[in-house]
Amino acid sequence: MDKGVRAGWLECDTRFIPAHYHPASLIDLALARGVNEHRLLQGTGLFHEDILTGNQLISPRQFLRLIANAQQQMQADDTSFLLGQQWLPGHYGAASHALSHAASLQEALERLVRLQPLLSPLLRLRLRVDERHLWLDWGDSFGAGNQAIFLVEAGMAAVTGMSQWLSGQRLPWAFYLRHGQPRYTEQYWVHLGEQLRFDSPLNQMCLPRDFLYQPWAGASATAGQVAEREGLSAVTGLPAPHSLLDNLHDYLREHIRQPLRLEGVAEAFNMSPATLKRKLHKHGSGFQEQLDQARSSMAMELYQSRGYSSEEVADYLNFTDRANFRRSLRRWTGLLPSELRDWLAGSG
Repeated sequence: MDKGVRAGWLECDTRFIPAHYHPASLIDLALARGVNEHRLLQGTGLFHEDILTGNQLISPRQFLRLIANAQQQMQADDTSFLLGQQWLPGHYGAASHALSHAASLQEALERLVRLQPLLSPLLRLRLRVDERHLWLDWGDSFGAGNQAIFLVEAGMAAVTGMSQWLSGQRLPWAFYLRHGQPRYTEQYWVHLGEQLRFDSPLNQMCLPRDFLYQPWAGASATAGQVAEREGLSAVTGLPAPHSLLDNLHDYLREHIRQPLRLEGVAEAFNMSPATLKRKLHKHGSGFQEQLDQARSSMAMELYQSRGYSSEEVADYLNFTDRANFRRSLRRWTGLLPSELRDWLAGSG
């Protein structure tokens, strides 16, 4: 293995999320719908009076417990979408101010990715632009478990609402979701749109790339640049800029053409294989799952943006046995190469 990964990352028990930011918006929404405050905060280690001080930091694990409580108590299909619409640009100081003064969708999405720990603390965002489309890929930064679908719904609603508000028009986003079609599909139609595909290989949003560069009115370039610098300074003030799972995902993608085994990756992360296994287990995951996700992400980029055939994808990922590649692709994406070819044709 080559040189190691820079030390330091956020984990599911790292307290870095201001309780009066994203968590407070969920609390306010739940209380407005008549949820009992004690039941809402049960098991989170949070007290409403502490949140009001503006100094309380919570961990992803606490935030996920809060989301689970809200889901259980509210039993409403639109909660995630309504919450997401409040999240961006949001009221998160300089980071939100930087988004509000983006001069185009490209600038907004690039700032969103750079300021992700502040603006989307539980979800990893990856922006990809090819000759025809922009793709926004969503990943799990801390092991969301049963709250993963809720978070993806909220995140996609946040970007959809932000882009509509700042551009002054409803953009023709297409949405690809890994989970199966839920019984409340009408909420997706209302809050996201009708270009939906469930049981997809990845959680993605897609838009024709021309929308990236259309100028947005009302933006102040100077104010936006200053706010972005302040936001980046706030990111450097965090215990670490990225999560363990995000660092691992980036490392695996970067070295995807090499043989990747637990022992070598653990060495690159300056820990023993047993420690890496334990940390991944703490996040509800394992090494093979993370490797499959990285391979799935890379394979979909090769298919979608570079137009690779299945044979070329297999060669890129160093599969000499085509039967093994077919089995692996089905494990990564849920689809065989022939099925994925049909899926890609439909997604175009």
